[in-house]
Amino acid sequence: MSVPFLLWLFIFKYVPLWGWLTAFQNYKPYKKFSEQEWIGFDQFNFLFTDESFYRILRNTFVMSSIKLVLGFVTAIVLALLLNELRNIFFKRVVQTISYLPHFISWVVAASIVTTVLSNEGIINVLLMKIGVLDSPILWLAKGEYFWGILGGTEVWKDVGWNTIIYLAAITTIDPSQYEAAEIDGANRLQRMWSITLPGLKPVIVVLLIMNLGYILEAGFEPQYLLGNGMTSDYSDNLEIFVLKYGIEESNFSLATAAGMFKTVVSCVFLISANSIAKKLGESRLY
Repeated sequence: MSVPFLLWLFIFKYVPLWGWLTAFQNYKPYKKFSEQEWIGFDQFNFLFTDESFYRILRNTFVMSSIKLVLGFVTAIVLALLLNELRNIFFKRVVQTISYLPHFISWVVAASIVTTVLSNEGIINVLLMKIGVLDSPILWLAKGEYFWGILGGTEVWKDVGWNTIIYLAAITTIDPSQYEAAEIDGANRLQRMWSITLPGLKPVIVVLLIMNLGYILEAGFEPQYLLGNGMTSDYSDNLEIFVLKYGIEESNFSLATAAGMFKTVVSCVFLISANSIAKKLGESRLY
């Protein structure tokens, strides 16, 4: 049963790696491979001497970190709270409502966020009603607000979906532990802290290791759809950088070099996190 998946992995993930050779060429699509000009590490030298690349690298790290931290914290908290609900109907309703945004395309989600944050959007209206603001703020026109807006949007869209694996992990915890703790007089908060969270610890550690492997995968659609010229100093990331040079400027070699850099850094983070977990005696990937 695993053969189709392994074939897909090999064909779409490993076979295209030969394309990394273009990072060391002045690649021209209309030339044969044997006719391409080899330029060594010139594209990498350009990357590491370009000031805008370090700005983009900063944005990518910050947005990925915000997504990682908020995604873990909010999903774990929601899973703990849902697990404590005793009214099954209400629990199902909350789960459904929290899951739904995940199935909305980013085009629709970005339109909703843009409308909510517009001059006449509900955020500005509420803040002016309670006296926090005197006049509307152009939230999506100020770069310093972009990271917060993106983090909040990511949480709204994916928090329900991210709780699924934690809720599944909670069901594997032995119920007798809760019964024993209740007999000993532990309240709900104490049971969550002393039983549920330790029971989730192996899953949390493994997911953290895996997500650190995507530390430079800040996303593309939300940044591209919510960002604009006024916020580009904060919204542009590696994916947009690759799009700009690879498609708009047809510099495929530079785009490939940036993609290689992202892959190497991600592998370093993944292996390092797994090694640290191994030394600490925690759950790990291998």
